[in-house]
Amino acid sequence: MNRKQFLWLLALVVVLGGAAWWSYRQEGRSWQRSSVTTQARLLPDLPVNDVAHVRIRQATNELNLVRKDGLWRVRERGDYPANFRQISDWIVKASELKAVQVEEIGPSQLGRLSLLPPGPETNTATLVEFLDASGKRLGGLLLGKTQNRAPATGLSGGSDDAFPVGRWVMTLAATNRAVMIADSLSNLEARPEQWINKDFFKVERPKLIRVEFPEVTNSWAIRREKETDPWQFVDARPDETLDTSKATSATSGLSWPSFLDVLPPDTPPEQVGLDRPVKVHVETFDDFFYDLTVGTKTNQAYHLRVAVSANLPEQRTPGENEKPEDKERLDKEFKEKRDKLAEKLAQEKKLEGWIYKVSTWTFDNLLKPRAEMLSQPAAPEPDQTTTNTVSAATSRPPDTANGTGEEWTRIPELE
Repeated sequence: MNRKQFLWLLALVVVLGGAAWWSYRQEGRSWQRSSVTTQARLLPDLPVNDVAHVRIRQATNELNLVRKDGLWRVRERGDYPANFRQISDWIVKASELKAVQVEEIGPSQLGRLSLLPPGPETNTATLVEFLDASGKRLGGLLLGKTQNRAPATGLSGGSDDAFPVGRWVMTLAATNRAVMIADSLSNLEARPEQWINKDFFKVERPKLIRVEFPEVTNSWAIRREKETDPWQFVDARPDETLDTSKATSATSGLSWPSFLDVLPPDTPPEQVGLDRPVKVHVETFDDFFYDLTVGTKTNQAYHLRVAVSANLPEQRTPGENEKPEDKERLDKEFKEKRDKLAEKLAQEKKLEGWIYKVSTWTFDNLLKPRAEMLSQPAAPEPDQTTTNTVSAATSRPPDTANGTGEEWTRIPELE
């Protein structure tokens, strides 16, 4: 090896060694930065008690949850009450989110992690902002790509079997740093129907149900005198018998109804089938009265309005020869029951004025026309006399009939 070759080799060693040393230093610095931010809270200074407005932007949709008059409300649903527990739990969760992985990224890499600003384009993030009552932003997050994981060994392991385990996010204060969190936040969407308060009315101990159709001949009513009695048709005609199983099915949907969405009170009636409604009146043994106005079925759902009233006595009428110790106990039970019913009435009165979208299963069995509430008559049994005659005719020996329905005349045999 001559001197020139030796110098070239020495220079190459120096260059490679320097590159290795620089790479090592960079990895060390990156590790040090990550170790500082990993397991740190993303929004450590978020004042959860001051949050009065949560704004969610997803693609071209926007949702505003606003605290107003002491209640959380959904602005996109005419300020209908929102689910307080759901919102408060999310605000607390956001303040406690921690990083499990950190990646320094540039603007060109935002699309790879779906962290582009919300808009009609693809690979955009969901923007969540927390504001105070004056509209000042207290903090915010960009929610990007979901991180999925294949199932454990032994399962199919296909792409369809993967399940979310985390999500890439970015704080609005550090737009050059993507953070992985150990929560997919899959339910955080700008869909108003997911955030409204779903408390609804509940018919308990019904004693009378009347269903009035626009076509009067389809209307019907059922009643029972005691809670343990079977349902009976009101003003049944002699040829009508109520199918008790259908009556039970018709009332079961009212015992725990639910709704999917809510519309503003000023929605045009013809838009939701309320211009020619079916009217349902329900009375209970607790003297509650429900009047439901139900529109025609559209897109596998009904739209309805609710009106609730009740007759709640202020005092209990004592029984004859009632003992003092019994009176005290019965008065206490009466007051507790009345207070509970009064609370129920106050809650259900808040439902009035709105238009609710309910699933068909709640009302399909209730909104049957009169003819479909009747027991179907059993098929008549065949006439036994006719059956015997036919049997005798078909069992006759072949040589006794001439094919025209007349018998052959048998000629006596000659001796």
